Amino acid sequence: MTTSQGRFPGQGRSRFPEVWGRVPPRHKNFTGRTDQLNELRAGLLSQVTAVVPTPEPVVPRTLHGYGGVGKTLMAVEYAHRFRDEYDLVWWVMADQPGLVRSSLAHLAPHLDLPGPAVTGVEEAANGVLEALRKGEPYSRWLLVFDNADEPEELNDVIPQGPGHVLITTRNHRWGGVAETVPVNVFAEHESVEFLKKRIPRGISGEEATELAEALGHLPLALEQAGALQSETGMSVREYLGLLSERTGPLLREGKPPEYPQPMTAAWQLSVAKLQENLPEAMELLRCCAFFGPEPIPRDLFFPVDEGRVRPEMAQLMSDPIRLSKAIGQLGRYALVRLDNSNRTVQVHRLIQALVREELDEQTQEDIRLEVWSLLSAAAPKNFTDVSSQTRYLELLSHMRPARVAESTIPEVREFGLNMLDFLYTSGNYETASEHAQGFIEKWSSDSGNEDPHVLRAQAKYANRLRDLGRFTEAQDINRAILPSMTRILGANHSDTLSVLSGRGADYRARGDFWKAREHDEEVLRQYEEAFGPNDPATLRALNNLALDHALTSDFGGSQARHERSYMLFKRVGPSGGSPVLLAYWNALAQAVRLSGDYTEACDLGEDALAYGRDQLGVEDPRTLRTQVDLAIARRLSGEVEEALDLGQDAHSRYLRLHGIHHPSTLAAAMCLANLWRMTGELDGALELAEDTDVRYAQAYGHDHPYKHGCTSNVALLYRLLGDPERARSMNESALIALEARLGRNHHYTLAAATNLAGDLAALGDTDNAARLGQGTLRRYRALVGEEHPSSLACASNLVLDLRAEKKSTEAKELSDHTYDAYVRALGREHPFTGACEENRRLVADFDPPLL
Repeated sequence: MTTSQGRFPGQGRSRFPEVWGRVPPRHKNFTGRTDQLNELRAGLLSQVTAVVPTPEPVVPRTLHGYGGVGKTLMAVEYAHRFRDEYDLVWWVMADQPGLVRSSLAHLAPHLDLPGPAVTGVEEAANGVLEALRKGEPYSRWLLVFDNADEPEELNDVIPQGPGHVLITTRNHRWGGVAETVPVNVFAEHESVEFLKKRIPRGISGEEATELAEALGHLPLALEQAGALQSETGMSVREYLGLLSERTGPLLREGKPPEYPQPMTAAWQLSVAKLQENLPEAMELLRCCAFFGPEPIPRDLFFPVDEGRVRPEMAQLMSDPIRLSKAIGQLGRYALVRLDNSNRTVQVHRLIQALVREELDEQTQEDIRLEVWSLLSAAAPKNFTDVSSQTRYLELLSHMRPARVAESTIPEVREFGLNMLDFLYTSGNYETASEHAQGFIEKWSSDSGNEDPHVLRAQAKYANRLRDLGRFTEAQDINRAILPSMTRILGANHSDTLSVLSGRGADYRARGDFWKAREHDEEVLRQYEEAFGPNDPATLRALNNLALDHALTSDFGGSQARHERSYMLFKRVGPSGGSPVLLAYWNALAQAVRLSGDYTEACDLGEDALAYGRDQLGVEDPRTLRTQVDLAIARRLSGEVEEALDLGQDAHSRYLRLHGIHHPSTLAAAMCLANLWRMTGELDGALELAEDTDVRYAQAYGHDHPYKHGCTSNVALLYRLLGDPERARSMNESALIALEARLGRNHHYTLAAATNLAGDLAALGDTDNAARLGQGTLRRYRALVGEEHPSSLACASNLVLDLRAEKKSTEAKELSDHTYDAYVRALGREHPFTGACEENRRLVADFDPPLL
């Protein structure tokens, strides 16, 4: 559907947005800009945009101008003036690109999507962008990105779809990617009108003109001047006299060009008067100048038990009445912007810069220490409940402007490390890794590479790299820091054991499954000695060891360990909204499936998926992992259509959330290729499987078992499409490689051998097919038992090859035994039982688990 007169059918309805979020309060003295606002509205409406599935690119409108000219105020006015034309209006502070996704993520619940506390920031933000693209549930939306810098930093978060995007910026480079609306200083009549509104006791037109001229018609300077005169009763003539006295020194000081001289002069007059009337308010403003330009929660200004707070600020914060008076005075002098509904204080970045520049180096250092103390004292000790996550997000926007990474104070560094944990918990892996890098570089420079905080930051950075699929980098870091952590923190320290446990994950990522198992057995022993058998950290180690047992073909041992970790954690851990519980639950379902009990695996997987969707959200990574595993179990239980729905949905979500190269996306892609093969979509399955095979080599390495397993899947498709010679060649290579990495008795190796026997039979070499099948069957039975579905599939195929070799008696005996075992294991109605009865060849496909 398209609209020719504008994006929004039914314009002009008198109504307020369903969603109105984070928009600053309207300025009560907003003046002028009427023509520009109307032009802006007309420009936004002029775009003809197709609604999904193929929306044309949104062309943002950019309000461009230098600091203090009123870009943000104009955007605020537009949002308020035209709010009844939108169903959704959302404000995004864009000066820190790493936090933009966090702001978008918090829009998710308003779109009936899981929020960041449920799915993590990345997933929630991507869900929001997709919902805006589709125009569901709102097609009339407005997003404002305030104080944007480089266009490249926001390209991937500018939503497409039927709505409007408005950007404020000082960077002229936006002119190449957006329709620019220049915002200049006021025209003379606008300046006069503004001053007459701002100074209620009255000001003549002549006085207003003279004052506006002296201030260069700069809106922020006019606001400061009007506030000072309104608050103090100072006459215009007196103000102009003081202003002229300040101008000479200011010009001689050579202020940078981004500080307009009229603004600087007006600011200094306000500061001088504030210092005279309420000096403690000036101390509060100085403190605010070392936060970021985003809103500062007022409750951060609270006495701290420990920290380096200046005596004058400590005294002010201990007296809530004086503190409120100081905040109110700053607001009346227009030095801060107050949002009483959200209880925040916000200082314009230009005022912050001017305040900081007036201070000597030692005072700057003292105030920066003070801000670090306030930030760290305000951080909750946990970051899993909603209120704690909200607080951490408020603090996150001040991390870089406050230069937290520069601190050497232990409690401030602990705050930084806790912020990394919060970012991981909320799913914001990229931002977590960026902050971790910053901490490591600065802290190691200041304190050396073996400082405990540096080592812990490196450990957290390695974990985030692994989450991002950067396995080799994670492995290199863990290997480098483990000796130092052992020596400095001790072998049984929780952080040391965590890194030691990470080495097991590194071995799995390299495909060294047996080494990982041996390693994790020792790690579990150390955890049990240090913390006891039922501690949550010990249960994580037990869960890791259970994964190792599955990867080394000990399905029974894996299931037993997963049962223990799941049941004990369920008994002592949180019952609601626990990603750990879901991970253990799904791991148990996976172990049951690998043991051959597909029905029980489906039942467990259904319960786990319902829990994940309800408690964590449909796009939480652990929920999606559960969905992929359930799709595999459904496929193996014969419920192919249900499995296909699950697999296609999970793959599309992973593509959107993580991109095509992420290991989670690759696992979902191979699951989907196997499903398409079973539904007869062989060409599509081959194309997807070949692409995934290549990407597995890129993700894990060319000699990883997963890569060889994927190659066997591709070979299987070539045989089904009529090219058994190519299939044989590929399966022979995969089999040789798997034997070298895992041995002849691993279930991946045996699966490739099963498929190679099928290739040989298709080429007419039934003698070698039967020989290979007989050896493979012996090994399968020794490994997983006679009635495991993998053993039965191998036996059923061997029957066909024995018959081809005229070994009827042997074939008949094996056929009867195999069919009866299929009936007992899977039931008469199962497709695998039917294939055995109807003499159809079965296959051994590969589903790579996530490591």
